[in-house]
Amino acid sequence: MPNRKGGFFEAGKELTGVPYSSVRSEGRYIGFDIGLRTFLAAVENPHSVLYTENLTGKVSNAAAYYGSVCSAYTSYALGCGIWEVSRRYGPQVSDGIQRVEAQSAEAAQVGDVIYTPHATETSGSHVEIVTAVTKDAQGHVVSLRVDESRPPTTQTTERSAVNFNAHLASRDKQLFRITDRDAWRGTNRAEPLLFPNHEADAAPAMINRTLLLDLGDWVPYQKGQPVKFNVMDRDQRGVKSLVIRRDEQTVEEIAINGPGVHERSFDTCGDYMAHVVHADGSMSQACEFAVCDLKLKLPEGEVTMNGGWEARFRAENMKPIVIYLWNTADSYGRHPIFLTEEQRRSGAITIPTGLLKKPGTLQVWLIGEHKLGRLKLRKDVPMIQ
Repeated sequence: MPNRKGGFFEAGKELTGVPYSSVRSEGRYIGFDIGLRTFLAAVENPHSVLYTENLTGKVSNAAAYYGSVCSAYTSYALGCGIWEVSRRYGPQVSDGIQRVEAQSAEAAQVGDVIYTPHATETSGSHVEIVTAVTKDAQGHVVSLRVDESRPPTTQTTERSAVNFNAHLASRDKQLFRITDRDAWRGTNRAEPLLFPNHEADAAPAMINRTLLLDLGDWVPYQKGQPVKFNVMDRDQRGVKSLVIRRDEQTVEEIAINGPGVHERSFDTCGDYMAHVVHADGSMSQACEFAVCDLKLKLPEGEVTMNGGWEARFRAENMKPIVIYLWNTADSYGRHPIFLTEEQRRSGAITIPTGLLKKPGTLQVWLIGEHKLGRLKLRKDVPMIQ
């Protein structure tokens, strides 16, 4: 598995957390695009995208196909519908957040964020979140627990009050407090959406020991995308067929006589299940996946920075939830526009005026949601003043 610190994770070495990787539109964010159980299933499949795909050198600040970053990890904890960029935790960017007056361990509270500002306009910033404060009998802070995502994985650090203050004093860090979570999140709220699903992520996952997919398990595929079924038979019960079903109807039954990878593509959207028939005729645990379709149409040629132009979209077997605008020329230019029911019915959205600030290449992502996860479709368009 690719490691954002360089090279690969060491085989046989146990680590805690999920890999750091800024997957953007190419991979999938753990907690937002997929549930934790999907990641855990992919870990157990030696032929999954965690081992066959490498975003290093292809996507800035990325390595593994599934991952998280500091701002996504903190946004997940704060109940956002999609990840926020780390700069939204800093000064003078958002409502509902303020700098803590006393920058010290004694003033810190659970839920406070530690913001490390970017050194230059184009460099990254960093955010951590305080998840526990321990006090003595007199009410003085003894230690603080801080969680963050940084290479190679998410991590937890317990610091004494003295060490916390030293940490806070380094690299111009600042302690911020979200005083009004709804105001800070705005329309970016998890409550109306299927993901993040904290309850499901906290539940133990029963990972299939006979059959897993290249994307793990419990996951959506784009229509026409190859699905690779890895028959593993780890319990050595013998296998004689692989059965693929869509909406309770058998699509195909493949005769097999041992472990191996079988690839199929599906042009019909729907909810699928696959299981193996063992040598004794019993059925294995089933894998669940969905085949969905996203389509996005932008204006031909250039678009104007002032907005007023239209993006058209449609989806099959999933619900369009967000048009995400990524202005590559503006480090603050990350704008999720959550779709209304009326926009979903019409299949179109008019880009608001005054939202985009600098000309350059604009990435437009359509994000759709299914009960098993999300898909992202990105198109780029040149933007002028």
